Amino acid sequence: MAKKSMIARDKKRQKLIAKFADKRAELKAAGDLEGLQKLPRNSSPSRLKNRDMLDGRPRGYMRRFGMSRIRFREEASNGNIPGVTKSSW
Repeated sequence: MAKKSMIARDKKRQKLIAKFADKRAELKAAGDLEGLQKLPRNSSPSRLKNRDMLDGRPRGYMRRFGMSRIRFREEASNGNIPGVTKSSW
């Protein structure tokens, strides 16, 4: 499980990205690099880290399901993910 501070920091970044998305798109379209530099650093989408939505684990993230590989395996084994079954051959 990730530290609470890291999860909170990531949520703060998500809010900043949403807040400045329109302004960032306008400045990019206009080619105004100086205006882009004046925006907050954390408003850039590339600074966002994909994390498990339940416990905040940053590594082994599965984008399709929004969770880490460990959490995915637990949920799939319990049958909580629709359309996912354990393979056997």
